[in-house]
Amino acid sequence: MDRKAFLEKLRTGEKEYDVIVIGGGATGLGIAVDAASRGFSTVLLEKTDFAKGTSSRSTKLAHGGVRYLAQGNIKLVLEALKERGLMRQNAPNMVTNQCFAVPLYQWWEIPFYFIGLKIYDLLSGKRSFGKSQFIRRGKALEAMPGISKSGLKGAILYHDGQFDDALLAVALAKTAVREGALVLNHAEVVEIDKVKDQFVLTVRESLDDSYFTLRSKTLFNATGVFTDDILSMENSSSKPIIAPSQGIHLVVDSSFWRSDWALMIPKTSDGRVLFGVPWNGKVLLGTTDTPVQKPIEEPIALDREIDFILATADHYLDRKPGREDVLSIFAGLRPLVAPREAGKSTKEISRGHKILMSEDKMITIIGGKWTTYRKMAEDAINEAIASGLIEARECRTKNLAIEEIKRPLYDEGKNEGGCSGFELTKGDIRQVIREEMACTIEDVLARRIRILFLDARAAIAMAPIVSEVLQEQLGDQYNAGEDLAHFIKLAESYLVENYNQLDKE
Repeated sequence: MDRKAFLEKLRTGEKEYDVIVIGGGATGLGIAVDAASRGFSTVLLEKTDFAKGTSSRSTKLAHGGVRYLAQGNIKLVLEALKERGLMRQNAPNMVTNQCFAVPLYQWWEIPFYFIGLKIYDLLSGKRSFGKSQFIRRGKALEAMPGISKSGLKGAILYHDGQFDDALLAVALAKTAVREGALVLNHAEVVEIDKVKDQFVLTVRESLDDSYFTLRSKTLFNATGVFTDDILSMENSSSKPIIAPSQGIHLVVDSSFWRSDWALMIPKTSDGRVLFGVPWNGKVLLGTTDTPVQKPIEEPIALDREIDFILATADHYLDRKPGREDVLSIFAGLRPLVAPREAGKSTKEISRGHKILMSEDKMITIIGGKWTTYRKMAEDAINEAIASGLIEARECRTKNLAIEEIKRPLYDEGKNEGGCSGFELTKGDIRQVIREEMACTIEDVLARRIRILFLDARAAIAMAPIVSEVLQEQLGDQYNAGEDLAHFIKLAESYLVENYNQLDKE
């Protein structure tokens, strides 16, 4: 992952590549891995940083989608459960088995959820993560001391996967490089032309504000909620096809949920699903499902979303978290396929993926979710083959090991990072700059080391030391003052007490 070497090769190397992928989230990285592993010369370009958008802001679950089962979307659940199993097989150090508990407060809920989750088990087949079961009130209270006791009848347990989304994204980038791809973050495609049968891309390298040109046989648009921007760049008359939906998460101290099990509320007051998931020593509460008009790089949580999550948590947790207890708050946008039916809510829009081809034969991938990233990539490359853009070669990713990545513990320990509570050394920071293409404080503290998502105040305290190491490693290419100011402003938007001010702005 030598960014300087990759950039030099892209500026001076091959005149035409087989595949260029725009977008460094789960889908784009999956396509780069698939294409490179089939032996195609492959380039991936990401405007900001790997998994900067939706792909670092998920609920950290590799799951089949219990609520899709309730909606009757068996096909999507089957696909996701199969891919969940392949994720665990190919990245066993990053995808773990997580037990979930569905607390039950009405007697009728016991057979209803028990039967539904037994069907979920059955659909998992040989890739099952574990059998669901009913446990009585006493055992439920013993295992979940933080659950609200009033009226509790028991709980249904089931199993799904958990992973760190941004960590897996970097692992996929390293896997793509291992298979022969060139990947570059902070590289924005600013112009797309078609010359005969070649795509010609003008790329801006944002760190030194320089430009270079690339050519390819095939071009993949995997930019998630910004799909329409690339489509309009290729064809100014293209119509929007994305209906963004916002989900937010609140991070609180583990004392609010003193259990190794995750909490799953299948139906909240407005019909949404809410999770309380142990993650890196904290608890992740989310998520919401709110339509938004226009995607932005840093979506901001709405007050009503914050209130909804806290009110739901208040109903189910014995110890009630308030705004003052929120360590970090982050929002992400889902790139849902725009519905054909007017007035259809985002909860009803399919989470399945679609592949589209423009008149100039640019391939666009929309929809989907982290769990099915590998299948989306396989389908996208197969579409290019079926259309005669590249030669037929067999997919290899079903049994392709993903590169391992290790991280320091988010716990008390040796610390040079400027804040107690997280084990972080300057050596850790140097490693992610040298080996994982981290170029800014945000790259380091948001996605390589997840401290911004775990505790925004701790991230602000650590930022000056991270900036110091970046300056040491990157030299004149790095503007310490500008980057530090940008990060502090960003991190403050993760603090819930600043939301009244953000609303005014």
